[in-house]
Amino acid sequence: MSGIAEWSRMHGGVLPGSAAQGWLRGVQRLAQWGPVARTSPDALSAAGVVTTAGALAAAWPGGRWALLAALLVVLAGVLDGLDGAVALATGRTRPLGAVVDAAADRVGDLLLVAILLVLGAPAGWCVAVAVLVTLHEYLRARAQAAGMPGMGAVTAAERPTRVIVVAVACLGTGVLPGGTPFTGWNWAAVCAIGFTVVAVAGLVHLVLGIRRTIPAA
Repeated sequence: MSGIAEWSRMHGGVLPGSAAQGWLRGVQRLAQWGPVARTSPDALSAAGVVTTAGALAAAWPGGRWALLAALLVVLAGVLDGLDGAVALATGRTRPLGAVVDAAADRVGDLLLVAILLVLGAPAGWCVAVAVLVTLHEYLRARAQAAGMPGMGAVTAAERPTRVIVVAVACLGTGVLPGGTPFTGWNWAAVCAIGFTVVAVAGLVHLVLGIRRTIPAA
């Protein structure tokens, strides 16, 4: 069974889009590399959280330091994908590992929102993002506990999108500290607003997916 097919089987038959499949294939190839394959999936989950915390520390001073934050955010995104890919490739998947992965992801989500905040995004928008992302994952977890197979739907607000939005905020801040072209708006504020819009769309998509896939009884 191919890596994508195995991933789909483990997520209730949900098939990701072509861009997501390309990302998954890349992560799965990296997961087969010797040193990575020998690393504990739980250690990779922890490394992702530590790396995101490092990105927050790098973003704090602002200026060119935001470029380092962007690099660390992307690295954290790779680590986030690697923990599950290594577990799958090496036969180390287990229920407790899924719990550790989910907990690490939620801490990582909050750290990503904190990066937007320290880069100048309004606190209100950051709170909105945090609430929407948390609600997104809570609804999915509750639906799975109620018998929904898999993840319901691959929405526009999944972890890779969150990483990309925050990385763009960091990169923009580092390259064009004066703000977005022509408008001069704060990069983190623009990304936080865009993040909120994507999170709302993702939440609606997830609700529809839950209604479609959750057992009637």
